[in-house]
Amino acid sequence: MYRACLLAIAVALGAAPAPAVAAGTVPPRPAAVPTPHAPTTRQHTEFLVEVNAKGQVSRVRSGKSSHDLFFNAMTYGNALQAFIRTPDGRAISGLYRLTYDYNPKSRMVARHVALVRAGGVNPAALGAVDEMAALNRRRAQRNAANPTASATPSLPDFKSITGH
Repeated sequence: MYRACLLAIAVALGAAPAPAVAAGTVPPRPAAVPTPHAPTTRQHTEFLVEVNAKGQVSRVRSGKSSHDLFFNAMTYGNALQAFIRTPDGRAISGLYRLTYDYNPKSRMVARHVALVRAGGVNPAALGAVDEMAALNRRRAQRNAANPTASATPSLPDFKSITGH
């Protein structure tokens, strides 16, 4: 199965199959990729998010984190990318509570959405994802205009940070 997948990928990319695969010998197995460690305890995070008139989350106003930093990062990223709409497809701009609950037995995360208050936010605000995309476009244009400039500002010397 593994060899067939490699051969299919090589053919799809237009490359000639490796001689070991073509001859029928077994190629060396790659190292296993480590899987993320799932938490062994229940986790709960909660975010208050502002939603614009399109149903996009425009910003996270506040949040409560769990004890697992990886779970916090995952749920924060998911909250920023969320679209919140009614079952009939309408978007109500306002303040929403997003909660994420992880069950270690099923290894599933349940997300719950609740309207805290309709209105009180900027319905014309750009969604968080659109803001990040616009920022990336501006960076790409700046780097294309000045290819010698670094994409990130220069960092301080490592010795000055650590004192060693």
